[in-house]
Amino acid sequence: MAQRVLERHEIAVEHTWDAYSVFGDDAAWEAAIADVSGRIPQLETFRGKLAQGPQMLADYMALAEDLLGIAGKIGVYGRMFYAVNTADQTALARSERAQMLFARLGAAMAFGEPEVLAIGADTLQEWVANEPRLSHYGQHFDRLLVRGEHVRSAEVEAVMRQAGEPFGAAASIHGVLANADLRYEPARDESGETYEIAQGTINALITHSNREVRRTAWQNYADAHLALKNTMAACLSAGVKQNVFTARVRRYGSALEAALAPNNIPVEVFHKLIATFKANLPTWHRYWRLRHKALKLDELHVYDTKAPLTTAPMEVPYRQAIEWICDGMQPLGEEYVAAMRRGLTEQRWVDVYPNKGKRAGAFSMGVKGTNPFIMMSYNDDVFGLSTLAHELGHSMHSYYTRNTQPFVYANYGLFVAEVASNFNQALVRAHLLERLSDRDQQIALIEEAMANFHRYFFIMPTLARFELEIHERVERGEALTADGLIGLMADLFAEGYGDNVMMDRDRVGSTWMQFSTHMYANFYVYQYATGISGAHALAEKVLGEGAPAAARYLDFLKAGSSHYPLDVLAHAGVDMTSSEPVERTFGILAGYVERLEHLVG
Repeated sequence: MAQRVLERHEIAVEHTWDAYSVFGDDAAWEAAIADVSGRIPQLETFRGKLAQGPQMLADYMALAEDLLGIAGKIGVYGRMFYAVNTADQTALARSERAQMLFARLGAAMAFGEPEVLAIGADTLQEWVANEPRLSHYGQHFDRLLVRGEHVRSAEVEAVMRQAGEPFGAAASIHGVLANADLRYEPARDESGETYEIAQGTINALITHSNREVRRTAWQNYADAHLALKNTMAACLSAGVKQNVFTARVRRYGSALEAALAPNNIPVEVFHKLIATFKANLPTWHRYWRLRHKALKLDELHVYDTKAPLTTAPMEVPYRQAIEWICDGMQPLGEEYVAAMRRGLTEQRWVDVYPNKGKRAGAFSMGVKGTNPFIMMSYNDDVFGLSTLAHELGHSMHSYYTRNTQPFVYANYGLFVAEVASNFNQALVRAHLLERLSDRDQQIALIEEAMANFHRYFFIMPTLARFELEIHERVERGEALTADGLIGLMADLFAEGYGDNVMMDRDRVGSTWMQFSTHMYANFYVYQYATGISGAHALAEKVLGEGAPAAARYLDFLKAGSSHYPLDVLAHAGVDMTSSEPVERTFGILAGYVERLEHLVG
């Protein structure tokens, strides 16, 4: 009997996120669009006048924040329907309208930063000190002044912001292909039973206990992407060229510098991560040897790298996951746990289960004034538990930041985002490893840990190496082709797998195609590896020191963008300019491998 993926309308309402908590209905959403559209021209009345005095600047900032706040909610509402059903054309149109509105708003505000820069540091400092409505903008203006040489004229800024929406076309097309248009041959077992492949089921299938199911799922998923390799390569090439173009327009030395400099992160942080990753590849080679031996296979293939090492899989229903996560996060205090539990059980933060057309992966989303929503595809296993804990880390980070900071600091950089998410996984995992003593449960928990490290400490650093190389190729004027991208990806993974894993080069080389969001966010993926490193360093402190470290961690969650990411992390207790947290986390990884070696004999 075929294993079927449900249609969207078959998912129970209580297992869907509550889009109508953002706007009560489509009419309210339309009214908000009309409101913002009608008030955008008011911004023009401030053009050329921001230097007239602190009151004028404060009035402008108030209007801009009001419009941005409403536009943010418009965007959240629009994306919520499309993300869970990418084949819904009405939802697609709604999402695109929100994007176009935001682009219009950005273009209308383009004169703002150049005019604020022209006021000058000394005058801005004086205004911040003397005008109460500007008193909290000191860090915001400092950040703007630091990147002042990269801010262009009002005319250029307007063009750049108007280009933002069409510049997103490459990522959008790749996402539509991957999430709505790809058709997969089903996975099969030896008896001929079929298992439907979808973005929401692929992770469960490639961790299946039946090797034939794993093999056919992994191969058929890759093959569907390879069938469109030229289109996807054209999309990625366009995305990289856009990053390089933007870096050059803004006078940065490279796309990497353009991605890191606004958050005051030296490019050496990126390069130190890659160097440390390469130096520690023998730990991964040791893990592949362990798997090869434990699974008693003649050859270990890539589709075996997540095969279960126990015949007693750990079933974790969604309600059980909620309880275990809440228990695991107790070191942060009852206020944290109570807010999280309300979101999970009463406020419908989470869109829980897979359905046809649901986009790949999992994420947390929202803005100040909305709940911190989560989209995922829960599969009643330990990996679903881990993903839920991860996304709750993001959502609780957003919850604390948005309830603490004013609008201007109510978001936070990607560099710190992955710390909060991996921190939750580390705490929940430590709790369960202590609580569940059964050998099979211990193996399952460590396998979950290894799967998480595989994604964040193996796949993502490899993608980061790939991303650096393809940007440097474009910066040198070289072309990006499908076969060239596949070959480069395969070469990098070959280093990571070593002689221990049999590689199908084309299918492994298609990995970049399977990350339709991440590869278009300029130098995003390396932050998964720095994030998991910072997370484990802070989790060790909270578990070892107790309340003082927990208080510092909660301060980190509340900080938002009120300070630079490296400074916020330093206050919490970890120095991410050093290689030490990455080295230390590889030590934790090696410890899991050693523990697993003893458990599987």
